Amino acid sequence: MNKKSIIITIISLAIVVLLLTVESASKLALKINTFYQVYLNGEKIGLITNKDELYKLIDNNQSSIKKEYKVNTVYPPTDLKIVPTNSYTATADKVEDIYNLIEAKDDFTIKGYKVTIYGNDKNYTINVLDKEVFYEAAKRFVRAFLDQNEYEKYINNEQEEIVETGRIIKNMKFLENIYIKEDYLSVNEKIYTEEQDLSHFLLFGSDPENEEYTVKLGDTIKSVSEDNKLSVEEFLIANSSYKSEDTLLRVGDTVNVTLIDPQLTFAYEIYDVYNQVDYYTKETVRDSNKNIGYSEITTRGQNGLVRYSETYTITNGVRPQGAEPVKIATLIETVNQITTVGTRNPNPYVPVDPLIIDGDWGWPTNKGYIITSFRGWRWGAFHAGIDISGAGNFNSPIFAAADGVVEYAYNGCPSRGSGLGDKCGNSLGNSIRINHENGYTTRYGHMTNNLLVKVGDRVTKGQKIGFMGSSGDSSGPHLHFEAAYNGTTFNPLELYQ
Repeated sequence: MNKKSIIITIISLAIVVLLLTVESASKLALKINTFYQVYLNGEKIGLITNKDELYKLIDNNQSSIKKEYKVNTVYPPTDLKIVPTNSYTATADKVEDIYNLIEAKDDFTIKGYKVTIYGNDKNYTINVLDKEVFYEAAKRFVRAFLDQNEYEKYINNEQEEIVETGRIIKNMKFLENIYIKEDYLSVNEKIYTEEQDLSHFLLFGSDPENEEYTVKLGDTIKSVSEDNKLSVEEFLIANSSYKSEDTLLRVGDTVNVTLIDPQLTFAYEIYDVYNQVDYYTKETVRDSNKNIGYSEITTRGQNGLVRYSETYTITNGVRPQGAEPVKIATLIETVNQITTVGTRNPNPYVPVDPLIIDGDWGWPTNKGYIITSFRGWRWGAFHAGIDISGAGNFNSPIFAAADGVVEYAYNGCPSRGSGLGDKCGNSLGNSIRINHENGYTTRYGHMTNNLLVKVGDRVTKGQKIGFMGSSGDSSGPHLHFEAAYNGTTFNPLELYQ
């Protein structure tokens, strides 16, 4: 390299160094500022210099929210993010403008608790201002299904030992998983602040058609329940201040006759020792020494009384239809009623048909049964018969209650069904209807699918017609037994009275 080139290179390097020095000096002359980039629902909405000023503005401007929820602080929306950033030249937005954008686009929040409930076919979240609101509402829910005295004795471990009859609670629980965590709650979502409101939701759902009834002279809990398509048990759940069916109603009082729709599932296991009526049956004895037209009760019927023990679980006030009672003792022997009728025709030249005697009925199951549900309203539908459980349960025999002809027989359902809600076979599952040819019919539901009779078969009282199952709309093995006269159903227990 010659001398001239060296001089040119030195001058060029000097110019570069000078330019870099000037640029660095100008940058140092500029002040680096810290800003806060504001994001709402992932979208940039502005740049501010003081995030605390925005928080303070939100809190100060929401006095109505503070008053409504009785809180001291209101917070930004849950999807508001404020991220620090540095800039030499950026210009900040007015905090008031950012506040107005937030107010227009999203909801402010307050601190509270989210209660998440899932499992047992449920999955939802409740917002409560204070977790004690949920705890107390849950207790109210429990007391709607369980006598408060029983509840307190269980909680305090003060249950009394059973002497003759009675029951004790072995355990209790909610079937759903329940999680509670502190969180920020949007003020435009439902936030429960009172336990009464939350307990009403837990019992009746989010949008019940609330129905009330004003008590009139002569009303009883049973009559009000039936008139409003409720069972007595459902009435007592909806009106927990009334403790039993025998509680007197006061004229002018308003009672809740809304059908419950529980949002939680409360189950408690019971050990129960109880006395069960063993209904007598009516039999007819034909005496050829007595003239036709003669009829006399020669043995008066008497219901028996049997003591059983049983362990079962009650879920939201309903016990299962299946049962496994253990016999302890027979307290009163059952005596079947016998009526003697004459069959001798005093004038053999004038044919006379023997009198058909009504009331000659046999019980449709084995002994050792219990009645788990009686005739009446339940869950908004009318239960036209009685549910008979026990008696050996699944596959135990079912008998014709009286002589007659099979006029309906369906066996197209699985013997055990697919659980509650299965409407196979018009909800009764595999079932039989017998016409007794005297105006009476009886129905037998939820049987297994190996029926022993078919349409057109003539049967006799006590004849085995099938087996106890759990087909159709059933929550356990039992027999739905139904009776009708001239097409109108009535309480089948009247056949044995």
